Amino acid sequence: MRATHCLMRAIVGLLLTGCAGIDTAPTPETRQALAPTGKLRVGLVLGSPTSVIRESASGEMKGVGFDLGKDFARRMGVPFEPVVYDSSGALVDSAKANQWDVTFLTVSPARAKEMDFIAPLLEIEFGYLVPSGSSISRLADVDRPGIRVAVQEKGAADSMVSRALKNAQVVRGPSVAAGLQMLKSGKADVVAANKPSLFEMSDQLPGSRVLDGGFATEQVAMAIPKGREFRMAYVRKFVEDAKSEGLVKAAIERAGLRGVVAAPLK
Repeated sequence: MRATHCLMRAIVGLLLTGCAGIDTAPTPETRQALAPTGKLRVGLVLGSPTSVIRESASGEMKGVGFDLGKDFARRMGVPFEPVVYDSSGALVDSAKANQWDVTFLTVSPARAKEMDFIAPLLEIEFGYLVPSGSSISRLADVDRPGIRVAVQEKGAADSMVSRALKNAQVVRGPSVAAGLQMLKSGKADVVAANKPSLFEMSDQLPGSRVLDGGFATEQVAMAIPKGREFRMAYVRKFVEDAKSEGLVKAAIERAGLRGVVAAPLK
């Protein structure tokens, strides 16, 4: 009987430990460090599904950063306050101005000078879009002489695809949308970009296809301003809990993202 009682106590303890994960409240010191204004100000880039988008009909906001920021504020027990920017550059430029407390951005060495990145949340695959009737059916078909690959000049895909391709010609435009126009007009044979953008373009070009596989990936991570490093353990725990509890996967699905997966658990 005593053995049965001990076993039941152990089971209950395990269940309580599992349930505690994503709802663990911070210490007052951690709450003050991460949300010094009493609210959690989450820096977001409007128009990016990995950050925040606004439904045109309802005005409802959603996106991976928006949803996870709201969850993090709930976990901390403070109000959630979205701080919205028109571009990732504007958000990064504001890192030293104390305008936000946490954000969600693609990781880069330049950005790491302005903020501290936590463990990755998302992995975004980069690949290729081909038009209807194209003879290109797999990744290996792209890197051939005479194939013109459109990319956004100085965008993330530009340097990646330039390293990946040895024989194809890279043609550059001012935006990802310009790459789609080059494909439509016959000035390019392929568009290279991140998979979420490619799927959106494919919806605008009947018969086009996003090729299976990719030539590179980039990671989106949660980040905090420099100077709050001593509270990174609490933020890192939230990131790992969000992945293991399925919050990241749910936010990806709610935002309608394709070509994006939750980063693996450490």
